[in-house]
Amino acid sequence: MKSNLRLSLDEVLTAPATAQTIPLARINKMLVLPGRTNRLFIEDLRGKLYEMVDNKLRVYMDMAKERPNFIHTPGFATGFGSYAFHPDFYRNGLVYTTHTEKAGTAPADFAYADSIKVTLQWVLTEWKVGDPAGTAFSGTGRELLRVNVVSPIHGVQEITFNPLARSGSPDYGLLYMGVGDGGASENGYYFLCNNKSRPWGSVLRIDPLGNNSRNGRYGIPATNPYAKDKDAATIKEIFCRGFRNPNRICWTPDGKMLITDIGHANVEEINLGVAGADYGWPEREGTFIINPRGKMSNVYAVSQNDGTNHYLYPVAQYDHDEGNAISGGFVYTGTMIPQLKGKYVFGDVVNGRVYYVESSDLKPGHQAPIKELELELAKKITTFQELTGNKKTDLRIGIGLNQELLLYTKTNGKMYKVSGCVTSSQ
Repeated sequence: MKSNLRLSLDEVLTAPATAQTIPLARINKMLVLPGRTNRLFIEDLRGKLYEMVDNKLRVYMDMAKERPNFIHTPGFATGFGSYAFHPDFYRNGLVYTTHTEKAGTAPADFAYADSIKVTLQWVLTEWKVGDPAGTAFSGTGRELLRVNVVSPIHGVQEITFNPLARSGSPDYGLLYMGVGDGGASENGYYFLCNNKSRPWGSVLRIDPLGNNSRNGRYGIPATNPYAKDKDAATIKEIFCRGFRNPNRICWTPDGKMLITDIGHANVEEINLGVAGADYGWPEREGTFIINPRGKMSNVYAVSQNDGTNHYLYPVAQYDHDEGNAISGGFVYTGTMIPQLKGKYVFGDVVNGRVYYVESSDLKPGHQAPIKELELELAKKITTFQELTGNKKTDLRIGIGLNQELLLYTKTNGKMYKVSGCVTSSQ
């Protein structure tokens, strides 16, 4: 549904090209590092972590230099997947990253039967920075865990700390890790997903400073839903499960955890993160039944007794008439654009359309209405397909300094600031 709101865009910068063909710059996750002076970072999946200063990007960290086994091919979100600064970064100098390496580079902490192909490995690393206030990374890395995946898609695209957790609270300093199904379901290995003895298709939660994990390199929080499970096979790191690709995690100002899940052939999802919940993949896509043992592009209505499965369904969803891959977003809390206050603004990776839902409408058992935002640049109505000159825009959304809303595309590496919002004629 179209809204009556139109976002005014101002072009901010063009990221350095890291390839000669589209996508020119695989700019991905944006993050504000709070401190005496807030700092803004964004990474390129091809290996660079930039700090954004005065609308220019300067290299802070080069993953290829730090990890010679780093690879970013063949794409599909492989490469420098995500990063997160510890909430005590300016005291302990700790930052966390995920990246990909070739299959067999090192033994995996989470593996599967040798009869199933391993395409690559995702690695979670803890880095100790020598000078947290420095303008360039210098430090040492410690591998925390390594995960095998069946295909290049749906890896570990998100790690994050709960920004609302305060020192002394149970969630403080615990690292959330979105682990996709690695394409297992679509390649005939659906049994690797949505199983408490497997990490794929789950959001994990660990204590990076602990040591009671199986490999002794990190901790398993006592508050995790499976922490006291008596079954030795249970992955006690699991916070919640049943996702295809939990690509973005954020929190609303009133404390709701939101997990966006990129769908297969039909549905894109926004989910409330609940400890111990099961979101249904690969038996469910959105609010529909799918058959992972058959043609997965077909969906079916759920039966009246579906509650016996105890699946938690999305609080908002859209089908592939509106887009093909949800980008994830943020609830706007800034003051520059009062019309967006309290709205969760997100987009579609492929077609670049921008949407919102009211954060107050995101409630269990309820489907929040989704509305589309128009775009204008230099007072001319436009779209990201027009701005990129490509049907696939590779749109991402970030929050910058002063709670600015920033939209950017991997296709051409251009970044835009939302400078205003007007009521359209529709």
